[in-house]
Order: sequence, then structure tokens, then C-alpha cells
Amino acid sequence: MAHDGQDLTLSGSPVLADLLQLTKAAIAPVEQVLDTAKARVRAMVEVDGRVSGAKLEENQTAAHGLAWVATYVESLRQMQNWAERLEGNGQFGEVEQLILQIAFGEYLWQLYGGIAMNQGEVIRLQDLGLDQDDQRALLVPEVMTLTQSANSPAARARLVELMQERKAEITVGKTGLEDELEMIREQFRRFALDKVEPFAHEWHLKDELIPMEIIEELAEMGVFGLTIPEEYGGFGLSKASMVVVSEELSRGYIGVGSLGTRSEIAAELILAGGTEEQKESWLPRIASAEILPTAVFTEPNTGSDLGSLRTRAVKDENGDYKITGNKTWITHAARTHVMTLLARTDPDTTDYRGLSMFLAEKTPGTDENPFPTEGMTGGEIEVLGYRGMKEYELGFDNFHVKGENLLGGEEGKGFKQLMQTFESARIQTAARAVGVAQAALDVGMQYAEDRKQFGKSLINFPRVAGKLAMMAVEIMVARQLTYFSAWEKDHDRRCDLEAGMAKLLGARVAWAAADNALQIHGGNGFALEYKISRILCDARILNIFEGAAEIQAQVIARRLLG
Repeated sequence: MAHDGQDLTLSGSPVLADLLQLTKAAIAPVEQVLDTAKARVRAMVEVDGRVSGAKLEENQTAAHGLAWVATYVESLRQMQNWAERLEGNGQFGEVEQLILQIAFGEYLWQLYGGIAMNQGEVIRLQDLGLDQDDQRALLVPEVMTLTQSANSPAARARLVELMQERKAEITVGKTGLEDELEMIREQFRRFALDKVEPFAHEWHLKDELIPMEIIEELAEMGVFGLTIPEEYGGFGLSKASMVVVSEELSRGYIGVGSLGTRSEIAAELILAGGTEEQKESWLPRIASAEILPTAVFTEPNTGSDLGSLRTRAVKDENGDYKITGNKTWITHAARTHVMTLLARTDPDTTDYRGLSMFLAEKTPGTDENPFPTEGMTGGEIEVLGYRGMKEYELGFDNFHVKGENLLGGEEGKGFKQLMQTFESARIQTAARAVGVAQAALDVGMQYAEDRKQFGKSLINFPRVAGKLAMMAVEIMVARQLTYFSAWEKDHDRRCDLEAGMAKLLGARVAWAAADNALQIHGGNGFALEYKISRILCDARILNIFEGAAEIQAQVIARRLLG
């Protein structure tokens, strides 16, 4: 095996015998650098042996940079695991080999030279306290060979050539999932192609709610009860199945791919924190879509600081509650039947300990009267993208909630109950990000093939092809990280770290893919009539909801340093 920096490619085709050994050998050096980075950042933020909140904030850039370095290391681990699974199954073909080598070549270089947390913030190892001696851990022959040769113009060109030949395949490269999950993918890809993609852009431009017929068809296909246990009327399928469904529906339109999110959150809340009576009452109706839920957590001026919520719930003489306060960024609020509503039941508290969760029933509205239920009002928030369910501000004035609808029957547990849903919510959001990124690749590649400039298709220009290749590679990286987090969840392992990493990377990949696909469209990409204008707007929200990228990095850093 040659480790002297020789070219891994011959006319764009990888040298098969050594690739998996090279990439495997590159894992240990990056893990060593991550361990050093953890130690250096921990030294910055510890006081008396404990992580100090004030020090963590003072060294926020380093802490968040650590989160990104750890995300890259986990990404490389999961890409290696993916490749070894495929190799073992006899499925590690040329496309997969190219994806692996390009991913390692690019991410290893970024680990050494700087990771773009976004367009304007690049984190480098020296920002995490590593000196040149620390960084020399990466200067091993295997890493040097991959950084110098793996992500070559020839490799990217060959990958795009193969992508053109294999356009009939659903994904660029084998995903490594079992056949049952791939059958689910195929089913929902067909649905998205037939019922979603042809109409999504019109729904977006007209700012229309997704038609009820779509929701009814998805209900028949089991989307809203996918992971709800069978004894409560669901299908009892894995989180991995939820990921595949969310990915393919979001590839058609993120609004449709997100319809199941509210049901997923509500079901998780009830399964984890509800009484047996609440489970038996609510879960079958959520699974069948007899009732549609919405999540009512965020308030004006609080954003991610849920512990400072002010909406209050006062218990009356009958044991019921009256809710008063304001909420914002409530998705699909008008059409729904029940709100998972977070409110303060202990007026003497100012943090998360006084919060309780309610299953607050309401009457679905109409276009003319979106909020007919007594005690609540609402107004639409006009948004750039992610329009299919609409966003609302809500006001509550002595809004009535039955005492039996206090989740779990005990006050003060609301924040803890909500925290238990974050893993699934972030895994699902990562899956939506992969779907949006794939949509960007779909339209970007089609346009690059169809559009002629200077006597040839755009796809024949190296920088256009290079953009498409990197989209395909990073989509697979984000996909494997997402699948891993779902696998951990399905095996009852704590996975808030992995889910956070998948969401953090997936959101950046979706935005980069949409931005590059729009660039391929040139001026036409800026025209509303082209789908990529919608995909760009839809991609932008992924870095904000379910935990903004900065909050996500903070959570990951705290876990790493804990």
C-alpha cells in the first residue's frame, strides 16, 4: 500500500485495493486531534473542575468549533462504516468508492485547514487551542495521501459522469439500508413524484396550505402513526423508517415532509410523559390523523430560551386550567385539533422548573375564521419559504384546558417532557434537510444538463460538475450521520449528541446545495418561476428551527465537555 502522496485515481477511477484501508487508517489521527481539542477547550471553560457557563460563553467560538470538529470526525466514522457494510454486501461499486474518497479528501483537508461553520465563520484548530505540534497528528501518510489526491478534479468529473448514466436510480450511491427501508423509500418517492412535486411550486407561490387530500392520502399510507406502537393504533416502525419517509417527502416539498413532524412530537410527548389513559385516548387518533396536532412552545422575545416562558396556566376551582399569554412561530396552527402547549403553572418560578405541558384542545378553523375557539386569537406570519402549513402568532386569554389534559397529570414536568422529544425531532429535521438537499441536486443537475452555453451543456464545465459532485458527496455524508442517529435511537441509546450533529451538518449541507444549485441556474435561479428559488427559501429555515445552528453547537459542546 502506497502512502507517499501518490494519486489515488487513474482516469478518475479509484484504486480499489487500498481505498478502504487508507480511509480506515485516517480515522485514528482525527480522533487523536479531537481528543486534544476537547482537552484544550475544557481547560478554557472549566472552573474548579466543572464547566462554567460564563467561561463557556466567553469561549463560545472555541466551544462551537469543537462541536463542528466532533461532527466531522463522526461523519468520517459513519462514512467508513457505510463503506465497509457495502463492501461486505458486495455493493461497494465505483460510485460509492468515489463518494467515499471525495468525502475523506475534503473533510480531512477542512479539519486541518478550517471548517466553515457558515459563509462568514471558519473555525481552525488553533482557535481551539491546538498548536503546530498538536496538529502534526494529522500529518501521517494516509491522511496526506487522501488530502492531496482523493478529492481530485478527475474524481469529481467521473462521479458526475456516472450520475448522468444512472439518473434512474433514486439516490446517488447505495445508502446501505436494508431492503425493507429501501422499499419504503421507493413507495414514498413515487408518491412525491406523482402527488407533490408537480404542485409544490404553485402551493409555494400562492402561499397555500397543502391540500387536505394530500394529508388524507398520507394518513392512509400510515405517515402519522409510523412510529407509534401497534397497541396504540400505529405501525410500530423504526425511527429509521421515519427518516426515509421524511427524506423522500421533503425531497418533493419540505412542507409535505414536515406534516408528520407535529404528530411525531405529540406522540413522543404522550408516549414518554403521558398517563395510560392519555395514551389510549390520544395516540390512536393521532396515528389515524383523525386529529392533527401542533406544537405551541415558542414565545415572542424568548426564542430558544424556553425556560423564560411567560404564558401562564391558572388552575380553577373545578381542576381545569385557564391559559393566558402569547405564542409565536406556531406551524399549522389553524387546521389542527390539539396543541401541545407549554405554559407556566407555578407563578413563583422564573425558569424551566415551573413549566407544564398541556394537550390543549381546539376547533380547526377555516380560511374565513382560522381560530374559532373561545379564548384564543391568531394571525398569520408571512414567510419566505416553508409555507405549506403556514406560521402563526397566537394569543390566549383565559383559554380553557381540561384538567385531565395536563400531560402526565403532574405539574412542573413540562420542560423535562419536552426535552425527551428533542432527539426524535432533530433526527427528523436532519432527514428533512437531506431531502431538501437532494431536491436541490435534482433540479440543479437537470438544469445543468438542459442549459446550453458556449455550444455545450453546463454540466460539461468543470466547476459546474464539481458543484454537483460535492452536493452528492455531502448529501451522503449527512444521510449516513442521520441514519446513525436513528439507529442509535432505535436501539434505545441516548443519541442527543448524534442527532444534534446530524441536524447541524444536514442544515448546512441543504443550504449549500440549494445555493450552489441556484448558482448553476444563473439569473434564472433568481426568477420565482424556477423551483430552485423555492428550494433555496425552504433550505434556509433548516439552520434555525428545532435549534438554531449556534444553539445546536452549544448543546453538542456541552455534551462533549461534560
